[in-house]
Amino acid sequence: MNNNYPTQFPAQHQNVQPGIEENMNPKPIFKSETCKEGSNKLKDKVAIITGGDSGIGRAVALAYAKEGAKTAIIYLNEHQDAEITKKLIEDMNGECILISGDIGDENFCISAVNSVISKFNKINILVNNSAEQHVCNTLTDITKEQFERTFKTNVFGAFFITKEVLKHLNIGDCIINTTSITAYHGHKTLIDYSMTKGALTSFTRSLALNLADKGIRVNAVAPGPVWTPLIPASFAESDVASFGTTSPMKRAAQPVELGESYVFLASEGASYITGETIHVNGGEIVNS
Repeated sequence: MNNNYPTQFPAQHQNVQPGIEENMNPKPIFKSETCKEGSNKLKDKVAIITGGDSGIGRAVALAYAKEGAKTAIIYLNEHQDAEITKKLIEDMNGECILISGDIGDENFCISAVNSVISKFNKINILVNNSAEQHVCNTLTDITKEQFERTFKTNVFGAFFITKEVLKHLNIGDCIINTTSITAYHGHKTLIDYSMTKGALTSFTRSLALNLADKGIRVNAVAPGPVWTPLIPASFAESDVASFGTTSPMKRAAQPVELGESYVFLASEGASYITGETIHVNGGEIVNS
């Protein structure tokens, strides 16, 4: 266990969604310095990771590369973050491609999946991780445009890309959705975001049942507070300064602390697990 993870953050805010990791202070911790070698749990697998340029997605991409997977990172427009992630993977002798675009656009999702097939000839793992969130103090503050935009990214995007990826998945392959503790606890100022994460939780459970007879597993990870670009991109400076301090562990998680959950769910060790959610939230009790 790393006892040196930060417990508080300097006040800061970014005026862009979903945020830029390179502009964060301190930078999120996305890889382990004590466990540098993998054990080929995902050798020769091909994984698509949406939002893989930064935050949790970057940590998952690096964890997958360490275990021998080839990765396709789909991201919106955070080109610097994406290039850094790609270089980190290549420095590990891994293989990574970057695909930039809006997953809320079904045509882009079709094109992105075709690009992955053209490069790697197969897809084994889909991680639906892209998300955006906007703080609003009351329901009436949520505009129609914001509501539609949040659902476009968080729900429609996962639906569109999963629908296209399913054409290429076979027995033993899997889908992993990033949900959130907000799907279970709710959140006072992230109402529409919490709604999307609830939808993804139901999507996980229903699709798992639908695909069980095809040998394709569907699971989810539900993080609590995690130090990712979404935080300074969403919250006011004062809220960022105290982010995560009310959790039972008195701090936010670092992305590296979630990566192994996604490795496990994608590995043979989870071959009898489907329709489930791993809660990585620092000790919060949820009714799952």
